[in-house]
Amino acid sequence: MSDTVAPPSAVETLKALGEHIVASPVSRGARYEMAYGELNIYAEAASIVDLLAFLRTDDKCLFWNIIDVCGVDYPGRAKRFDVVYHLLSPRHNFRVRVKVETDEQTPVPSCISVYPGADWFEREAYDMYGILFSGHPDMRRLLTDYGFEGHPLRKDFPLTGFVEVRWDDQQKRVIYEPVKLTQEFRNFDFLSPWEGVDYVLPGDEKAKQ
Repeated sequence: MSDTVAPPSAVETLKALGEHIVASPVSRGARYEMAYGELNIYAEAASIVDLLAFLRTDDKCLFWNIIDVCGVDYPGRAKRFDVVYHLLSPRHNFRVRVKVETDEQTPVPSCISVYPGADWFEREAYDMYGILFSGHPDMRRLLTDYGFEGHPLRKDFPLTGFVEVRWDDQQKRVIYEPVKLTQEFRNFDFLSPWEGVDYVLPGDEKAKQ
């Protein structure tokens, strides 16, 4: 999201573009919204490929560049994930954000037939969130290790993870072990010397002499 809000003329231009997009036959119930001077399109998963193809080829759009495909997790929703597409039109100097909702079991159609560069973006969304993409030719993890359990960017994934990896010098190989917190809980005294503490600070014993 941009730090600055687009000027009124640019906002009106994006509003007109949003109306043009949702009025297209391929939008199938999509809606648009302006937020902080940026155009957001909320689409249905079933029509996402057709909509992205329209955004790429329509003369008023020409969103040739796919900047990112990422996930967002809302665990309290029935469809807990948003799949978010960020597109850029070099011809018109527009940006648009397209959002699709899905759950843990329902795949979203892959868009690599329209944007081949989305290949690794979709794999990353699968790896980090567990979002499935149907029609993807190589739907496997991208950033985590082989045999990794869970999806690290889900809100319910523990901060410590489930296993830890280390090199075992005796076995001469990498081994996986359950996470163990090696440091026990400690109490810290955050009072400064100026506020006074009930014990002698290092060096203060010299002052008393």
